[in-house]
Amino acid sequence: MHDWDIKKLRILRTLDERGTVTATAEALMMTPSAVSQQLTNLARQLGVVLLEAQGRRVRLTDAAHLVLRHTEAVFAQLERADAELAGYLAGEAGEVRVGAFSTAVPALVVPAVAALRASHPGIEVRVREAEAAEAYELLSAGSVDLALSLAAHAPTARDARFTRIPLFADPLDVALPADHPLAGAPGLRLADLSGERWIFGGSGPWSEITRTACEGAGFVPEQAHSAAGWTAILAMVEAGMGVALVPRMAVTGRVYRVAVRVLEADRPARHVIAALRRGAEAGPAVARVLSALRTAAPT
Repeated sequence: MHDWDIKKLRILRTLDERGTVTATAEALMMTPSAVSQQLTNLARQLGVVLLEAQGRRVRLTDAAHLVLRHTEAVFAQLERADAELAGYLAGEAGEVRVGAFSTAVPALVVPAVAALRASHPGIEVRVREAEAAEAYELLSAGSVDLALSLAAHAPTARDARFTRIPLFADPLDVALPADHPLAGAPGLRLADLSGERWIFGGSGPWSEITRTACEGAGFVPEQAHSAAGWTAILAMVEAGMGVALVPRMAVTGRVYRVAVRVLEADRPARHVIAALRRGAEAGPAVARVLSALRTAAPT
């Protein structure tokens, strides 16, 4: 029977995720030499070669990938054990750290936390605003217990480290200047706006989501301006500088001097999901937070 050292296996998994010994050391708050020494010891304990030199970097061997495949199942089971033990010890109490992208905080997380404070005051939710693309890094590093992300950002469904739970589809509406000729046009379609100047982010999910929606309607949007925040985007639309797709979650309950039109024929949407480390969903406190998020999600 080999000596399976959980701490050293965690270092190997982090190296696989981060790519270099230096990045692994930073992520785990260790020195690079300590990382190398622990991995050398692990290879000796298991009796296989785990790393090969590749120029100035290292590469994981096939044996290392075999070890990691089994390691993921072990870590998932340990997450379940942690979750069950937390439930046993704390009952309805516990701390859940939630990472959420900016528009999800006021629209989804705040109402969920408010409901939990009334129904389960023993559960403390700590919120961390983060880009949707960061969700899986934060989960993998153990910085959050549950992350709100977008389906467009999920790693492959075969990634054994995470469980993904669909929450809802957030419709995308189009924002036009209030005096735009099509602001009041009946049955407005995305294709009607193919010749417009568009405003959306330069990279990342919003660029992909806007381009994908427009291409689905048969055209490539001309990007006139680039911005990441909704305040900036809607200020430019208001000034007549272009049109933009906006998630309904971002504009609900706010007043802007723009025309926001529902695209009934196209029905573009972005898909909001909850992501967890596999096994963590068994924890009662996490399950309560998930339930509160589902209840708060717009129908």
